[in-house]
Amino acid sequence: MRTPTTSPAEAAQLLRADHQLLRDRIDGLTEAELRAPYRVEAGILGHFCDSLHDLTAHILMWDEITLAVLRDAAAGRLHWSLDPRWETPDAGSALNVGGVEAGRHIPSGLLLHRFHNVTEAIVAEIEQYDETSWNDASTGGPYDGSIGALAEYAATPPDGNLFAHAARHLNPAKISA
Repeated sequence: MRTPTTSPAEAAQLLRADHQLLRDRIDGLTEAELRAPYRVEAGILGHFCDSLHDLTAHILMWDEITLAVLRDAAAGRLHWSLDPRWETPDAGSALNVGGVEAGRHIPSGLLLHRFHNVTEAIVAEIEQYDETSWNDASTGGPYDGSIGALAEYAATPPDGNLFAHAARHLNPAKISA
């Protein structure tokens, strides 16, 4: 059985720090600035973001999936994204492209509002667990692990650090600028 490498408090802190990297880049920008060309680092499933608006939509989509994964597990259900048919590079790429494209149809102000709300919701979801419940077995069909390990799996890019999805895509040179 997979076990978490973080506590709920550590996981929440890592997630907050990762989202803060993105917030530091996007908060206070205008619609035009958010949609302006911006070099986003490609993930292992390809390149699909051309702006900070796109990146926010991408991170938001995966946060909403992660939140649903955790809530379904708490309710004793397997989330659709854990089905092996969705755990393929082709399906992941299609979700990435589709999620970003959908985000392009939403005004940046609404996208940011949703991003901030979902960030608060996913952190609150993680913080509700104590050490014992964080290590309890989760529901996940073929997923054999604790709720904490499931959170780490769902919220971490395949080639990235734990709870560091935004950091994975932000250009490190621009973070320090």
